[in-house]
Amino acid sequence: MGSIVRLELAPGLARHLRAGHPWVFRKGLQHPPRIPAGSVVDLVENGRFVARGYYDPHSAISVRVLTRDERQPVDAAFFTRRIRDAVERRLALIELTGTDSFRLVHGEGDELPGVVVDLYAGYAVLKLYSAGLTPYRHLVVEGLKAAVPGLKGVIGRDEVSRDDGEEDERAGSGKMLWGPPAPELIRAQERGASFLVDAWRGQKTGFFLDQRENRSLVRRLAKGRDVLNCFSFSGGFSVNAALGGANAVFSVDQDAEAVALSRQNFTENGLPAGKHDFLAADVFELLTSFKEEGRTFDLVILDPPAFAKSQRAVDAALDGYASLNRQALAVLRPGGILCTASCSARVTPGDFLDAVREGGYKAGVDLTLVEERYQPPDHPVRLQFPEGRYLKFLVLQGRS
Repeated sequence: MGSIVRLELAPGLARHLRAGHPWVFRKGLQHPPRIPAGSVVDLVENGRFVARGYYDPHSAISVRVLTRDERQPVDAAFFTRRIRDAVERRLALIELTGTDSFRLVHGEGDELPGVVVDLYAGYAVLKLYSAGLTPYRHLVVEGLKAAVPGLKGVIGRDEVSRDDGEEDERAGSGKMLWGPPAPELIRAQERGASFLVDAWRGQKTGFFLDQRENRSLVRRLAKGRDVLNCFSFSGGFSVNAALGGANAVFSVDQDAEAVALSRQNFTENGLPAGKHDFLAADVFELLTSFKEEGRTFDLVILDPPAFAKSQRAVDAALDGYASLNRQALAVLRPGGILCTASCSARVTPGDFLDAVREGGYKAGVDLTLVEERYQPPDHPVRLQFPEGRYLKFLVLQGRS
């Protein structure tokens, strides 16, 4: 492994790392070094080993911890072992009937901080969220080849640096890292439904796999209801609502290409797209228009992009969630169901619930919490890393 740079930690930080937290910010190092991105470093307290990780001089998170075992080298075998462990956990914990698409590696949750890999019908899509991982990309690819049964290929997506470690929804274009070229649109299966996924250019890795179980829930809730799906992207919730027997589904998203793909996904599932509505528009403006028209729905789904990209944005995000839910409740019929989500890691579950409660109060709607959900088992959260708990999904029933 060669010579490893040893970095002295700021006083009091070692206990935090020994407890299992995987991040060290720049201010947590007594003397930030001038070494290349990806350099393996040992974090020490008074000269004593604490943890080993990789260095990123371009991020506020200077070191992401890979291991707390001083005897463990960071090499090809290390990445293969971690990826194999992650794959085995998925196969043991996820119900995969009629499903060939799920998250293979979830960064810090799988002890590979900054590494995200999603699987779509045999194609792995790799995103790296730190410049410090670039030198190890080929080792991750080799690990995937060794650990994933039936792997068809690996698509790499340009990483976007984020100082706070959160996933960025902006997406770079993809390129094949291994295997023959993947289709322009990959046909993925989820609980028996089919979805065309743009793994080359779509948001994140092409689809929002973390909402899989919630889409299945919406399929059950939608029977006989008129459904409004806001921020519909490529129609994941919309298709499930229609498959569940919704009377009609209205899908709205500002991205015209995503709306077109949503319509295509209806056709892929043998659903009559002409019976449903698809609109590229601003959700907030459409909700205002619906309220003025007096148009209402039995089931409203809110799955917006992250409102808080930094700690400074949290207060504004909470105001935004309250406002959005207020507008949605204005078009919800008495006794109707609101499914509302937040994917902002910096917004706590309690704060999100408070924002929705505020929205209900301002809309004059009495809300009952029916169910509260978080991310599924293929997006695990290590208890030592509460920042990894990002997805909140509330099912509420309202009455005026």
